[in-house]
Amino acid sequence: MSALDAGLSQEILAAVAEGFADQIAFTEELIRLPSLRGQEATAQDFMFGALAERGYAMDRWTIDVEAIRHHPGFSPVKADYAHALNVVGTHRPSEETGRSLILNGHMDVVPTGPAEMWSSPPFQPRREGDWLYGRGSGDMKAGLAANLFAVDALRRLGYRPAATLHQQSVVEEECTGNGALACLVRGYKADAALIPEPEDDKLVRANTGVIWFQVKVRGVPVHVREAGRGANAIEAAYALIAALRGLEEAWNARKGQHRYFEELDHPINFNVGKIAGGDWASSVPAWCTFDCRIALYPGQSPREAANEIEACLRAAAAEVPFLANNPPEVVYNGFFAEGYVLEEGSAAELTLGRAHAASYGAELESFVTPGYLDGRVFMLYQDTPCLVYGPYAEAIHGFDERVSLSSVQRVTGAIALFVAAWCGLEKA
Repeated sequence: MSALDAGLSQEILAAVAEGFADQIAFTEELIRLPSLRGQEATAQDFMFGALAERGYAMDRWTIDVEAIRHHPGFSPVKADYAHALNVVGTHRPSEETGRSLILNGHMDVVPTGPAEMWSSPPFQPRREGDWLYGRGSGDMKAGLAANLFAVDALRRLGYRPAATLHQQSVVEEECTGNGALACLVRGYKADAALIPEPEDDKLVRANTGVIWFQVKVRGVPVHVREAGRGANAIEAAYALIAALRGLEEAWNARKGQHRYFEELDHPINFNVGKIAGGDWASSVPAWCTFDCRIALYPGQSPREAANEIEACLRAAAAEVPFLANNPPEVVYNGFFAEGYVLEEGSAAELTLGRAHAASYGAELESFVTPGYLDGRVFMLYQDTPCLVYGPYAEAIHGFDERVSLSSVQRVTGAIALFVAAWCGLEKA
């Protein structure tokens, strides 16, 4: 089934509206579960229960690093995966007449920062007008709920997808992408995938890759009274960071060589996200480490980018007397991920375009984003069109994160229409 008649489309949108109060309440319950890295198990148990009670065939497992380590999409990891659980619920039809689909979302959220800088507690959901506040509200618990309740709306009308559909709730999206990769390695595949990340009611056309790395700098500790005889590791780190800023600008200058990125002001963003060093205010610091994130263009391999990073740091270290003979160490401790481009005109995109138009009354727009997305797992390693498309949100990764509820409802409607048209429908 590639298109829906107008009458059925309106019935589906009405069914989404009918269930939307329950959908908001479900999203609020997800927000209350603080699924920070390494703490996702409780929230994943909640999602497991929600899928199981709806009749999905359930799969839940702990990510096995050894099972994915040698995959080209693997990102190096230093964290303990003891509680890194993926959850997948699978619907299978009575007869497979449509096209299969993966509805994917991530349960992990980023740290909140100082709680006192939030207007209300970050894991206490709060509604104010059209906004739902809380860490993970936009990124991306509203999207996880939209996947679930879009299929619920079809069930409410007495239908279910006429093709295999996998509901994936994964971890590690915010740091490695290994959760979605583990689903692929476990054997989950489909004719298309959809991920309702908070993308301002738009479709992602192209997405940068990302590398995480830590730079370890050594110095020579002495008493501050004879500081000139020592080597200050923290001050040496400044020079290295400045050099990496230069690399960032050099990469941005190449944007004209990369389709879809030519018009972006600053597609490659470098960030020093964490820094620590020294042991005593009156001692010249003997050590400093800083953690970084930098983007890379689609088609640029992470290994090639890493070589440039290392060369940049070596050249900068050569200009600092102590570092010239004691170069910094680079450790890759997270994302080592390539970007992707969603080529225009796929059947999946055209189907989503019709669904979006029916739900929004407007044409589907696409754009380029310089942030990491799990869509790369499907696009690069499964040759599966992945539609990253989701609601309008603000302050994701910041204070007072919030998502627009009216946008969430429209996106849920579009997902429900997409499922109906892509998978086809059969009587429940």
